[in-house]
Amino acid sequence: MSDVLERSVAGRALSIQVGKFAQQANGAVAVQYGNTVVLVTACVSSEPREGIDFVPLTVDYEERLYAAGKIPGSFIRREGRPTEEAVKTSRLIDRSLRPLLSKEFHYDVQVVATVLSVDQENDPDICALIGASAALTLSDIPFFGPISAIHVGYIDDALVVNPILPQMEDSLLDLLVASNKENVVMVEAGAREVSEEILLEAIKLGHEVNQEVIELQEELRQICGKAKVEIKSKELAPELSSQIASILGEKLSQVLEEPEKLQRDKALTSLKEETRDKLVDSFSEDEINFTFETQLRAAVREKILQTRRHLDGRQTKEIRPISCEVGILPRTHGSGLFARGETQVLTITTLGSTSREQLLDGLGLEETKRFMHHYNFPPFSTGEVKRIGTTGRREIGHGALVERAIAPVLPSEEDFPYTIRLVSEVLSSHGSTSMASACASTLSLMDAGVPIKASVAGIAMGLLMGKDEDYVVLTDIVGMEDAYGDMDFKVAGTARGLTALQLDIKLQGIDYGILAEALSQAREARLEILGKMSSAISASRSELSPYAPRMYEMTIDQSKIGSVIGPGGRVIRSIIDETKTTIDIRNDGTVIVGSPNEEAAQKAIKIIEGLTREVEQGEVYTGKVTRLFSFGAMVEILPGKEGLVHISELANYHVPQVEDVVKVGDEIMVKVIGIDNSGRINLSRKAVFEGLSRVPGARVNDSSTRGHPRKKFVHPRGKDERRGDYKT
Repeated sequence: MSDVLERSVAGRALSIQVGKFAQQANGAVAVQYGNTVVLVTACVSSEPREGIDFVPLTVDYEERLYAAGKIPGSFIRREGRPTEEAVKTSRLIDRSLRPLLSKEFHYDVQVVATVLSVDQENDPDICALIGASAALTLSDIPFFGPISAIHVGYIDDALVVNPILPQMEDSLLDLLVASNKENVVMVEAGAREVSEEILLEAIKLGHEVNQEVIELQEELRQICGKAKVEIKSKELAPELSSQIASILGEKLSQVLEEPEKLQRDKALTSLKEETRDKLVDSFSEDEINFTFETQLRAAVREKILQTRRHLDGRQTKEIRPISCEVGILPRTHGSGLFARGETQVLTITTLGSTSREQLLDGLGLEETKRFMHHYNFPPFSTGEVKRIGTTGRREIGHGALVERAIAPVLPSEEDFPYTIRLVSEVLSSHGSTSMASACASTLSLMDAGVPIKASVAGIAMGLLMGKDEDYVVLTDIVGMEDAYGDMDFKVAGTARGLTALQLDIKLQGIDYGILAEALSQAREARLEILGKMSSAISASRSELSPYAPRMYEMTIDQSKIGSVIGPGGRVIRSIIDETKTTIDIRNDGTVIVGSPNEEAAQKAIKIIEGLTREVEQGEVYTGKVTRLFSFGAMVEILPGKEGLVHISELANYHVPQVEDVVKVGDEIMVKVIGIDNSGRINLSRKAVFEGLSRVPGARVNDSSTRGHPRKKFVHPRGKDERRGDYKT
């Protein structure tokens, strides 16, 4: 038996159905919003995982192209690895749920969201996140929920709840707010330079709207919720804690004061090994490691809360030393190197034709993507030895965040007809490499000569909550402050406003006051970083790199597009092969020719002009002889367009044989003397001679007259006259 409960959200019905699908899962719901439907299940393993101190949560967001009436474009016509959008949504759900699952519940938890139907108006990520919360809430898995999520846009100077997807093109803000009954749990946003004030109002609105859906889930829990599994808390052995505290003594405080990351890590490893060696005969290694980690975390938090400073001694708002460089790679189209403390990122810009746009095989409205940012995090960036494999979810997520931050300042395709790819190589990591990538991306784009509207910088904000509502907000957090802190709040934008942000917390909620304070500090930091960046390069270069392709735009009649493409694309491929250019043709007749070599580009343009140019009667053309007949010669006067020069029109004298005047391959000047109803073209070389005879000093300039001697026929004279000769 199934139960369905429904609420109206932004004027559209949102329903949660329980009991109809996936009965063997610990929790399963189908969430429908408009005609978008997502099935979400939650399952838990039968045995716990030993020796872990984190939440073993896995979230999979499965896009099914049948949901949008599409067949996959891959060779096997089956969905393959998750798209970037699917990975981003998986991370979105994970980041919302993880703070509300106990670290002491060591059973593997898997949430699977399967998109069954998409109306391309209501975003399935909302249904997936609400469904994940509902499935966990109704299951026997311990979960401190429920939560809900909502999109907030800013359209025509007003906040809009859950705008439909086509409306988002006009929205200055795309904010997703996840919250529980009390506080905000997760925030993700892309924006077009909106103010911090508008963002905070949008977060408040989203939190208020979420309450309706949270109540809906609580009603369902009362109807069909399962009893929760009891969590067995792992307690520290008092004797072990005491002995470790005695061994550490003042050593731990001294290690934490070490400003260099590598030196601090080595000292901590040595201290941990010393502790383990002294206690391994009395306690298990897992117990020692757990207790050591607990005391380390407490020491880090206590030090920051007591001193009101970063671990390395900086003031809470102080940013580590920054350095910026551009143009450091000679053959790339653009490069920028950004360093903040021990974090260092190199970003490279590559420009290509619009044919290099990424094809998207997903559920969204977009089919191609013109701008791409890819983020690489090699093991040497942390001084480690690891296998380098395929791109992970973290790399995809960080790359997408920076892409979102940079996209609002890029020029339109009409103003800058290029596909743009950025690749950020993390060379050294110690705190917020994603925000360093945003800074390096700006430097690289400006070095490449991309006319961006404004510079973008980013910073990561941290938080440590103490007792009795005591807390510290940190600007520019480093690795240990992120690992043992309560918040990682990435904020990116221009001097005018925000372009992207991402909030992750380890608490069960965060209030507006702390968010407002963090946003204020982030703005101060952003302006400071932008000032440092401007000292390296203050505006986009006026010229592109000599190695970047130049794009030349022309317009042809839409009816002539087929002539340029040719049957099966043969014509356009032949032009590309001959000129070594790129050629992109839009449906409106716009043609973009790209090449680093202007001569090659102009050659391609000339060929295209010839293919699309109409033959006009009375015009003179220089064409190539393609075929010979007894009655005349065929001459190609424009690409793909031939006309006949009758033997009587080959010269201004009698021609006995066509071969006496021209041969295949000759270039000759001809005049169009007629075009019949079938489009057949009649040409005359004799008419060119007659026309030029009226111009003093003018002569026919073609290969037939220049390099191929012709025989002139002289009519025979009478019997009594001397016989004429052939004259050369």
